[in-house]
Amino acid sequence: MAKVATILPPSLLSLVFLARLSALLVALLVLTWGFYFQTSFLRHHRPSSQQDLIYAVLHPLLMVIGFIVISGEAILVHRWLPGSKNLKKSVHLCLQGVALASGIFGIWTRFRGERGVVANFYSLHSWMGILCISLFGAQWLMGFLNFWHKVEMRNIRARVLPWHVFLGLYTYGLAVATAETGLLEKLTFLQANGRVMKRCTESTVVNCLGIGLVLLSGLVILAAVSPKQRSLQTVYSNGKCLTS
Repeated sequence: MAKVATILPPSLLSLVFLARLSALLVALLVLTWGFYFQTSFLRHHRPSSQQDLIYAVLHPLLMVIGFIVISGEAILVHRWLPGSKNLKKSVHLCLQGVALASGIFGIWTRFRGERGVVANFYSLHSWMGILCISLFGAQWLMGFLNFWHKVEMRNIRARVLPWHVFLGLYTYGLAVATAETGLLEKLTFLQANGRVMKRCTESTVVNCLGIGLVLLSGLVILAAVSPKQRSLQTVYSNGKCLTS
């Protein structure tokens, strides 16, 4: 009698561990920036209320932790979570839904205010952000329809799955690139106005956050495209176990 078992290769387990370690580092850095350097999020041209400060700090927190970190974990679910495919799809869909909600609310915190959306929608960072959240929303909707209408969508799923995987990784990479442009835009603005020195603790934190995002995205994408599992063929014969 033969029995086939599958296990995750050590290299993939290492990638998942390093990706989560990078995600923790990124989360700590953005929390440090948001809560320790709050004055950098105050508007320089007019007085800011406590509510304005809260929304300004919420934007990087939601977009980095809520959107990038959680969506990265949703990608890794397919790599490490044991159980059936339906369980993995369910967890993946839920995590991506949380990431999408965080992204939408995070963009709203940036575009809210008396000047409105149009006045704030001018930079490369804002253009990339809208494109990214739109692609992400379309991806999530396709996954939702596929999950709840499995029979009807089976043939379509087989055709669009490669594109779904490609667009998922592309959108994740685009989210990281958008965050990088946001960090550069914010830090350049602060330095140009003399509010932050080029060589100071805050500049170091923001630069380390940017490097951390690059490292995180590389590890998540590498884990996503790496071989998922290896097979062990176990043969039982005359009470002996032979493994190949």
